[in-house]
Amino acid sequence: MRIYNTLTRRKEDFVPIKDGRVSMYVCGPTVYNYIHIGNARPMIVFDTVRRYFLYKGYKVDYVSNFTDVDDKIIREANEEGKTAKEVADFYIAECKKDMESMNIMPATANPQATQEIDGMISMIETLIEKGSAYVAKDGTVYYRTRSFPGYGKLSHKNIDDLEAGHRDIKVTGDDKEDYLDFVLWKPKKEGEPSWQSPWCDGRPGWHIECSVMSRKYLGDTIDIHAGGEDLIFPHHENEIAQSEVANGVPFAHYWMHNGFLNIDNKKMSKSLGNFLLVREILKRYNGDVLRFFMLQAQYRSPLNYSEDLMESAKNGLIRIRTCGDRLKDLIASASEMEMSEEEDELLDTTKEYVEKFEDAMDDDFNTADAIAAIFELVKFANTSLDSDSSTQMLMAVFEKLERMMGVLGLQFTIDHDDLDSHVEELIEKRQQARKNKDFALADKIRDDLLNEGIELMDTRDGVKWKRI
Repeated sequence: MRIYNTLTRRKEDFVPIKDGRVSMYVCGPTVYNYIHIGNARPMIVFDTVRRYFLYKGYKVDYVSNFTDVDDKIIREANEEGKTAKEVADFYIAECKKDMESMNIMPATANPQATQEIDGMISMIETLIEKGSAYVAKDGTVYYRTRSFPGYGKLSHKNIDDLEAGHRDIKVTGDDKEDYLDFVLWKPKKEGEPSWQSPWCDGRPGWHIECSVMSRKYLGDTIDIHAGGEDLIFPHHENEIAQSEVANGVPFAHYWMHNGFLNIDNKKMSKSLGNFLLVREILKRYNGDVLRFFMLQAQYRSPLNYSEDLMESAKNGLIRIRTCGDRLKDLIASASEMEMSEEEDELLDTTKEYVEKFEDAMDDDFNTADAIAAIFELVKFANTSLDSDSSTQMLMAVFEKLERMMGVLGLQFTIDHDDLDSHVEELIEKRQQARKNKDFALADKIRDDLLNEGIELMDTRDGVKWKRI
């Protein structure tokens, strides 16, 4: 298995710290609102990475944090007349609902910044003792960026060029020794949550939390640290500087970053009116469709979201699941249990599709090519298997497809009970849309169900439906 390492800018063979075990830390969202589609991409991507490691037989320790103290959270709390904790707790719960809808596996641990303050204070004390941090007059603690010789090694930025060309890491402050120094601890302001520390009552800077939580839950050095491409600089660069000084060892062996996501070929922005929440997308599409859409591009590639592309993803998923339903029907009616000699030879040819799938995933988790291999096996199943096929042959192909889809976090078929629940839920949404005179949405729900092979019939006794 080879992974593209942002640190070295090349693909490297994956060698875990511990045989048969993988430690992963994935930066999670700041919880001041419902998660947006940009948050969803790393969640889906690195959940799929985790699933493939499990497929390969590894045990995976997977940690993803929630940033639950931040200027945006505090601002939201003040606007709503709530505490920052109330706002954060609400959106953490809602985030988990959206993650479940996208079939994101629960993390081994979901630490929250406010629950790890003691560990942050302890690491900051270590950095001060080692001369890599200092306390300003007002109690702010800064990291001495130039004290870390390796600063810039992840983002491949030259520290001497940063002051002139990049303002990303600059934090205003009269007592800073250097413009490049960044905040580890800041004094409280009126109306803000705060904690006691040796320097002042206040709260931690953003970067320190992941260094502390990664160490606590996974150890001083981890296998993989991951997140969105936007986190490379300054967030992950600062994490490395803090952790490697405090712990005295390399922070992570492999750094993985997913590419940016645009909306209709434009950067997502509230000002452009194209800021898409996952919650809103899930009103129009099943979570599996969003997941399938996300995985149709290799994770490091930029990805463009559009309604046309989502429709294409939905139709592709329907095509795969139609194959699954057909195989289930054939299995139920098959009379021969054992494979014939000819079938045994035919089944042997399907190994190439599984090998293509695994080769794609082994090559830096190329889900685009992995999906292409699934479609090839679907074509084989549709053209080579029929009512004369044995139960054993049908089951063997069905199980291969189901397992490959499972690696991608997708259901190969939908259980009839689940389908009933899914259809009834959409019918209810359609009825509500009609009451609200939102006929466009009502028609779209009807058309979406039709595309899924479900026909709705408005009768005097209410809405009825049938498979077509």
